[in-house]
Amino acid sequence: MDGNGRWAQLRGLPRLAGHREGARAVRRIVAVAPDLGIGTLTLFAFSGDNWQRPGAEVAALMRIFGDYLSHEKDACAARGIQVSVIGRRDRLDASVLAAVECAESATAGGERMRLRIAIDYSARDAIVAAARLATRHRALAGEDPSLRSRAGTGATVGEGLTRETFSRLLADANHVRRPAPDVDLLVRSGGERRLSDCLLWEIAYAEIIFSERMWPDFTSTDLEAAIAEFHRRERRYGRIPEVAEPGERNAVSSRQ
Repeated sequence: MDGNGRWAQLRGLPRLAGHREGARAVRRIVAVAPDLGIGTLTLFAFSGDNWQRPGAEVAALMRIFGDYLSHEKDACAARGIQVSVIGRRDRLDASVLAAVECAESATAGGERMRLRIAIDYSARDAIVAAARLATRHRALAGEDPSLRSRAGTGATVGEGLTRETFSRLLADANHVRRPAPDVDLLVRSGGERRLSDCLLWEIAYAEIIFSERMWPDFTSTDLEAAIAEFHRRERRYGRIPEVAEPGERNAVSSRQ
């Protein structure tokens, strides 16, 4: 969700106005996403590096996050949307943390779509935290007694760790009950062309679309266009396309 501040500056408005308009864009996208077949929607709201912004802007953003969660939890629950917040929680104000926990509790039964909001999130930090959990779990399980005195100090966990178990540990590190599926489509608004420490584990085979649209202007039409572009792409996962018999067309070529 990039471009809030620049959107405001281009209009001669304070950056806070852009963030408020960005919250309206969140409401628009969350409202239409389930009808577009999206089962899990992750919105990157605030990175761990964003604490370096001016204190007044950070405080305003935290108020917006708390207000959004407090005001939208009932609507999300009614629409079957399960809300969870990923990222660190030890640096959040008590009021924001309370809003997070209340929203997660109120929407826990949602099955139509999972809405994950990344606040104080860093993919690299989450991966490090998951690795520390793996080390600690192995030490506590007694799989290697020598790790008991070294847990959390960089000891390796051996061959028992798989992608699936690491994904579960990553979910624990992100304070969610179960891992999210791998990302199919990553859309970055605002015209920037970088990943900015976003879901680095989960986007291994994601299709990526960089949109010039600033987030406050992002609409359902933009999301539908991104999904249409996604369906036009050929996803091979390291394989080569099947070669069609002469005179036949495979599923990929028939879409082109």
